[in-house]
Amino acid sequence: MEHRDRETEIVVLLHGIARTSRSMRPIKAAIRGAGYCTLNLDYPSRRHDLAGLADIVGQQLAAAGAWDAPKLHFVTHSMGGLVARQLLLGDRPTHARIGRVVMLAPPSAGSEVADFLAPLPPYRWLYGPAGQQLTTSHRSGIWRTSPDFELGIIAGATGWPYLLGNLLLPRPHDGRVSVERTRVDGMRDHLVVPATHSFIMRAPEVQRQVLHFIRHGGFAHRVDSPAEPRAATGPATDPQQ
Repeated sequence: MEHRDRETEIVVLLHGIARTSRSMRPIKAAIRGAGYCTLNLDYPSRRHDLAGLADIVGQQLAAAGAWDAPKLHFVTHSMGGLVARQLLLGDRPTHARIGRVVMLAPPSAGSEVADFLAPLPPYRWLYGPAGQQLTTSHRSGIWRTSPDFELGIIAGATGWPYLLGNLLLPRPHDGRVSVERTRVDGMRDHLVVPATHSFIMRAPEVQRQVLHFIRHGGFAHRVDSPAEPRAATGPATDPQQ
């Protein structure tokens, strides 16, 4: 994490399963360019289940002093969103001030692709315990509680060139997760963009929308196109006003 003072808001970046912090560098650059301090974490996504990964991330945040920031935002990709949700709905420090959370292509309700692959030994070896928690049948305590933070979700709707996803997933989808399965009860806003699962964080429009949500608590829906209905969780507020 770059140098900061005690009054600096931090944006924590969490990559997806079997990825590293390098995959989040494009969106990290956009967020830093907007003046935010960033903490782009690596965590052993293939070695533990979601609860174990959340514990590891929590310890990394504590070691970096991030829990003491005046506001702690999160931007996640894919399974990183599930790790963040496990972390934020768990035993986080009571003094921590959680800001806004943007999840990119989260398998919130699992994926039919994981359903198909989870029984196969190569999948189990490659994706580990957390990979088994990405199926549509997996449910845990984190799904029974609405988030107590402002949550925005951006889903991709470009399935090409994921052949398996095109065979197994209901449309629209991003090749790994259907748009419908990205949704979370109690989310503040939801946006669908023309992007694939693996590279959604590289899209300039996605980066713009992430910053808009962090600043305003909602996405910038185009007025000349049908906007998705927002989840009603109360009025969005802008802490910078």
